[in-house]
Amino acid sequence: MMPAFDEMLTADRAVREQYRVYERWLARQPHATMKARREEAEMIFRRVGITFAVYGAKDDTGAGTERLIPFDLIPRVIPQHEWAAMAAGLAQRVTALNRFIHDVYHDQDILRAGVVPAEQVLKNAQFRPEMMNVDVPGQVYSHISGIDIVRAANFEDSADGGGTYYVLEDNLRVPSGVSYMLENRKMMMRLFPELFAMHRVAPVAHYPDLLLETLRAVAPAGVNEPTVVVLTPGMYNSAYFEHAFLAQQMGVELVEGQDLFVREGFVYMRTTRGPRRVDVIYRRVDDDFLDPKVFRADSTLGCAGLIDVYRAGNITLSNAVGTGIADDKSIYPYVPKMIEFYLGEKPILNNVPTYMCRDAGDLKYVLDHMAELVVKEVHGAGGYGMLVGPASTQAEIEEFKAVVKARPDNYIAQPTLSLSTCPTFVESGVAPRHIDLRPYVLNSGKEVQTVPGGLTRVALKEGSLVVNSSQGGGTKDTWVLER
Repeated sequence: MMPAFDEMLTADRAVREQYRVYERWLARQPHATMKARREEAEMIFRRVGITFAVYGAKDDTGAGTERLIPFDLIPRVIPQHEWAAMAAGLAQRVTALNRFIHDVYHDQDILRAGVVPAEQVLKNAQFRPEMMNVDVPGQVYSHISGIDIVRAANFEDSADGGGTYYVLEDNLRVPSGVSYMLENRKMMMRLFPELFAMHRVAPVAHYPDLLLETLRAVAPAGVNEPTVVVLTPGMYNSAYFEHAFLAQQMGVELVEGQDLFVREGFVYMRTTRGPRRVDVIYRRVDDDFLDPKVFRADSTLGCAGLIDVYRAGNITLSNAVGTGIADDKSIYPYVPKMIEFYLGEKPILNNVPTYMCRDAGDLKYVLDHMAELVVKEVHGAGGYGMLVGPASTQAEIEEFKAVVKARPDNYIAQPTLSLSTCPTFVESGVAPRHIDLRPYVLNSGKEVQTVPGGLTRVALKEGSLVVNSSQGGGTKDTWVLER
């Protein structure tokens, strides 16, 4: 791998302009002071209940574990001109992805044109035939998108020896993590108020207001004062804190499936004052569990009859059923072509080069070079179902080769990215750690908005490239400088 792009320092160890004020401040901070601030942050996060349940992990008693997502004190700083270009690329990408989802559930022009192979869509587990010819408000399917961005030096040179932004993944079903973006900013302002007097950092606290505006804007036709709810699988879900947090911040009800029922073509929620009609559901429940009459009959997380109401246009689901077809990793390689097909534009943000194991030539290359690649399950998430070749033993690689050979259509592979690094406060002091970025894009059909910054995730283990919270990664505050 090429050397990683350093977010703070240039190749000749000069401090980048966006970090100069911060770096001078950091140099004056004693290690003991920073350590005390980190302990204070951990205490507050634990008191507030900002935890992440780790599926499959057990404590000493055999019970499931809930962990704090480690919070790093040193922000990731992005200059305004870089953010402006990224935001334009995100809007372009999300617009094209929504056009694609609408198309595959309606006229299927892109499939007939051969731009995306029909079998890749129609035989995909994420394709929902139940959505064929179902019209959704504004033809918007993914109202909330989380697009994973990395900066790497692998594929294109720049004046500073690399540092190009790439899209690593599109998360269009139920993207999570935005509550940590908001809480990280609140924590930084509490711990280091002087830093915000020294920098013009673009605000993020208005995200819940923008989210509520977006959800209200996509209510069914004719509804002037829509009732919005957040649908959660319940308190045992790994992201339950976020579900409750966003409902509270928007001032709407947090409901579970048992709180909802269908009557005479509409959805209602049970309240202490009797039934109340619901118009928009921000659902944090996967498609399969939404309606036991249509999907999994054993689901108790959804509401029986919900999809009938949806098809009739009397409820909006955000995000729409069937959005998973556009964030499946086997569809990802075609997004640049989607942008050209639907918008007639060149992509502003590029994909990472990707090998599709369903292709015989790509499969041979992946099997021959697996020690150099990252191999991912197309339906995988959270860092599961993947192999990082350079970090794996020969035995692990051979075992994974057998898995890929058995189901080649279930895997893609990419070069091992030298993810950019950012200074991070660790036990030994300040040291570089690899990071990525998840901006959150809101689409009402009338406008596409992105709150400046997003959630920076950091691989806390030295040398690790896995930033996922479920795999031990942490988070940072993300600053977009307004000048």
